[in-house]
Amino acid sequence: MKKNILIILTGGTIAMKASDPAGVIPSPEFAEFLRQFPQLNSVANVEVMDYLNIPSPYMTPAMMFELAELIDLKIIDYDGVVITHGTDTLEETAFLCDLVLTTRKPVIFTAAMRSGDEIGLDGPRNIIGSVRVASHPESIDKGVLVVMNDEIHTARDVVKADTGKIDAFVSPGYGPIGNVDPDKIVYHRASLYRENVWTEQLDTRVELIKAVAGMDGKFIRCCLENDIKAIVIEALGRGNLPKTLVPDIEEAIARNVLVIITSRTYTGRVLPEYGYEGGGKHLESIGCILAGDMKGVKARLKLMALFGKYQDADIVRRFFKQSLL
Repeated sequence: MKKNILIILTGGTIAMKASDPAGVIPSPEFAEFLRQFPQLNSVANVEVMDYLNIPSPYMTPAMMFELAELIDLKIIDYDGVVITHGTDTLEETAFLCDLVLTTRKPVIFTAAMRSGDEIGLDGPRNIIGSVRVASHPESIDKGVLVVMNDEIHTARDVVKADTGKIDAFVSPGYGPIGNVDPDKIVYHRASLYRENVWTEQLDTRVELIKAVAGMDGKFIRCCLENDIKAIVIEALGRGNLPKTLVPDIEEAIARNVLVIITSRTYTGRVLPEYGYEGGGKHLESIGCILAGDMKGVKARLKLMALFGKYQDADIVRRFFKQSLL
């Protein structure tokens, strides 16, 4: 028996076409195209919800959270949900949904690297693959998944690693958990690490700073001037920073602002290894939280959800630390 799958459209390149002289821009035709897409009907009973049609750089954490609330509401009447999304912020929206959704049913994000006018467009194939994954019984209780280029990734691990190639989405260090083959969906490993933050709101007072050689603490000082609750720093290597940031980090910690250390590298964990001033071991000793292998953009969203639920920095610190690899 075919499954009942809802496709929620939010825009992105998958819903765009080229228009001279404006370039590639959103098109209103995508929803109708999907409703008449014959290959979809052979896979599942599909309904299409034209929810948004925006470029994904316009997506905000508040909009991501509203989308998650919509998914939790709508999925009650379906066997699974597929969300089409722009690639630029897809990994963030998928991860936030993975944190806050309460459903165990399949929720799949997909997108396209090529617009509707390009040769070899990848959108239709990705959508069919996503609907197949959403219809598969083994997709239940795996959290939010991302299906791109015939690969299945977890929302926690996936990143956009290239600006334009169709294989841009990868899970560095881990790889996909499955594949969309012509004859069947194949899961070849389980995701052993998942977490949920079931909250009714976000607190978006969390900022992200990327470390570079020779930087000082002006961005940290700017955060302190704007009532920020937490600062995520994408540090160098194992979690190390120029010592010029240390005084401002100490000031932030003194004000009970959480300082989270991630790495700007794609793979590996941050560790309390280096003891020099600004090294990961030193940063941990002065009160920074080392975020394991979590990417900076996702640590930021996790903190927004935790502060939305608990408000208190000490409680957030405990919950954030207990779930790290």
